[in-house]
Order: sequence, then C-alpha cells, then structure tokens
Amino acid sequence: MFNKILIANRGEIALRVICACKELGIRTVAIYSEADRNSLHVRFADEAICIGPPQLAQSYLNIPAVISAAEIANVEAIHPGYGLLAENANFAEVCETSGIKFIGPRPEVTRLMGEKEKARAAMKQAGVPILPGSDGIIASEGEALEWARHVGFPLIVKASAGGGGRGMRIVRNEEELPGLFKAATAEAAGAFGNGDLYMEKYVEHPRHIEFQVLADEHGHVVSLGERECSIQRRHQKLLEESPSTQVTPELRQQIGAILCKSLAKIGYWNAGTIEFLMDQDKQLHFIEMNTRIQVEHPVTEMVTNVDLVKSQIMIAAGAHMREVVPDSIVSIGHAIECRINAEHPEKFTPSAGKITAFHPAGGTGVRVDTAAYAEGVIPPYYDSLIAKLIVRGKDRNEACSRMARALEMFIVEGVYTTIPLHRKILADPDFRAGKFDTGFIERFLAKNGK
Repeated sequence: MFNKILIANRGEIALRVICACKELGIRTVAIYSEADRNSLHVRFADEAICIGPPQLAQSYLNIPAVISAAEIANVEAIHPGYGLLAENANFAEVCETSGIKFIGPRPEVTRLMGEKEKARAAMKQAGVPILPGSDGIIASEGEALEWARHVGFPLIVKASAGGGGRGMRIVRNEEELPGLFKAATAEAAGAFGNGDLYMEKYVEHPRHIEFQVLADEHGHVVSLGERECSIQRRHQKLLEESPSTQVTPELRQQIGAILCKSLAKIGYWNAGTIEFLMDQDKQLHFIEMNTRIQVEHPVTEMVTNVDLVKSQIMIAAGAHMREVVPDSIVSIGHAIECRINAEHPEKFTPSAGKITAFHPAGGTGVRVDTAAYAEGVIPPYYDSLIAKLIVRGKDRNEACSRMARALEMFIVEGVYTTIPLHRKILADPDFRAGKFDTGFIERFLAKNGK
C-alpha cells in the first residue's frame, strides 16, 4: 500500500479521497489555489501546498505545478478525483515519467476512451451494443450528408473529443444539416481544440443509464450495476439514483458480463463508468466511457456497500479484485443523490459568495458529501457544487420520501442553491411514478412556468 498520496483536486471530492486515505492509513497531500486557502480539504490533509493563483490554468490545471508539489512532498501516487486532470492522458504520462503512480488507467487507454468515436469503435468491436452511425470521423459536409441518408433522420452529430453537451447538434432533416454541421465543428474546435465530428442515430425521449465497473491490473473486472441519470439539464446531471427502474435483472447481468469482457480485452483498470442511452424499447446503446470516479458514485456505494474510492487506491497499489470487493456483490435497497449547486434555482445562474448559515441534513439513511461550511466562501472560479445529498431507502418510494424530508432540513444561506428545485422535482407526480426521460427537466420547467 502507498504511504503518501497527493490529491490533484479540490472541494468535496478532495475531501472524499482524504477520508478514504485516512481509513487506509495513507498520509495525504492537498494542493490548493490562493482562493482555496481556507478550504476543508486543506485543513484535513496531512500536508498542503499552494500551487498558484485562483485561475484554473495557473493552479489546478497547471501540470508542472502539480508534479512539482508531488515531488516536493515525496508522494508515491496521485489521485485526480473527477474533472480537472482526471481524464488527461498527458498528465497520466507525466506522472508515469516522474515515477509517480497515477490512480487511473494507462494513458493509452484513457486516450482511446476519451476520443468518443474511437471509444465507440472499440466498444462495437468488443460486442457492446451501439447506435447506428458513421464509421469514424466525418471529413466534410458532403460525407455527412451521405452518412445521414444511410443512418436516417433524426440524427445527432457529436464532437469526437466532446463532453458536457458541447459540439453536439440534433439534425432532423437534410436542410438543417449543413448549418448545424458547421456550428458543431466550430463549437467543438473552440471547446476542445479538435473539431472532429461523428454521427449517430438520435434516440427520441431516451433514458440515460450508466454502469459502474471496477477493474484491477490483473485482468479482473466486475460490474456493480447501474445508475439512472436521466434527470439532467443541458446534458448536466442534477439527480441520480440506483438501481434504475427500467433495467431488469436479466439486462443488468447481460450488459455487466459484456462490459467485463470488453474492458478486460482493452486492458482497462481503475473505476470506470460506461454510459448508455435506453430507447423506448428498453434497448441500451453505448454513448461514452468515463475513465474516472463519477460525481454520482455515492449512490452505487450506498446500495452495494463497496467503497469505490478505496477500491481505486487499492487497485492502483496492485491489489487483486478478490482483495477489493466481495466475490458476490449484492445490491440492497434504492439510493438517490441530489447535487446541491450554488445556482439560482430557476435561472440556473451561478451564485458565488459567502455561506452565512449551513446545516446539512442528517438522520437514518442520509449521507452528505461536502466541503462547505458556515462562513466558507463559494469562489467564482470553479464548479458551483456545494454538496451532494444522498439517501438510501428499502425501496424507491422510501428513498424518495427520505430525500424529500432531507431536502426540507438542508439549510444553506448566503447564496442561492438548487434545493428548492430539487424539492419540487421530488414532489412531481411523474418523477415519483418513475415516468421520465432526459427531457424531463425541460417539460417540468415549462409546466411550472419557468
């Protein structure tokens, strides 16, 4: 096992990794920008090093500064958390060159799965179900038109290097294609420095389902079931739950077995999430893979009782899967997570500032992952996540009731939060009945006059 790990992140996920390390007896090193000097991850780490000014490019995304901090602190490994450098293959390579273990997959695997079109091709070859679409990158508008006629409308063009909904356009007819293709190319080039696009059949009213896996460095892969992530706005998830009411035990076993086989074939290790769209016939279609821990990982932890972050660390230290998780993973109950963001609940505009009062919910079956506290500051430079509120119940109905109660008892003052929005979602009859898809929030806001 490692003696000391540097956490190349901030906020609640940095604190989450610190908790895992403390339980494993590992010393921790926090890095922080000048804006995060008083953050809790700085306070609770064994050591802390300031790596630059508030701007991301000069601090948390500054690879030389992060590596220098790791070398100064003499750490053996770096945990990247999620976001920031977590899926940066170049960073993983620099860690490797510097003799520091990157807690994540090999750089070449990260790079493969990070390029959406290549990941799609690799999954197709491994037998994972995918949507009909182009064979590779589309070189021109003319080629796009040829593929569109082959795939059929509606379709979606996507950035190969994309994420977060950028570089994506839904195309419903031939007349729209040239303009939307140009717009998606420009947006992708601006956002990712890569304007390459590919094309897939567009699924109307899909559900967003993702599978959690763990893979060790010895070729063993296990699936820990799925999460339902359909409650999202502009491709940004707001609420997640596990398991999905739409995935049968047979489908769960079938997809889990395919994923274990395919990921072992490409030599994947670490925690990983494979994302799918479910069509109205309840068929799953691969869309992308995230080669890191996810924001919503706690709902899987709550129903499986598997600590995913500790598992990541143990795998990176060379542990076999049998030392990491039980031979038989049993999912018990139902879990829901609400992301509490510092945003106006109706306008979705950021709300940076000082938290004047903070009282997280508690009680049976309630978990709060946060780095916020009363008199703490939400800086304007970073993600607006304040906390993740997670509950577990014996079934979905109890989990929904428990979440509604917990949201009512969660107090944050001084900044706007999305708590009022979540309370309304939990009270919505369609949500409570499980009748939703990825377009739920748009319909919900329209219905409520927003």
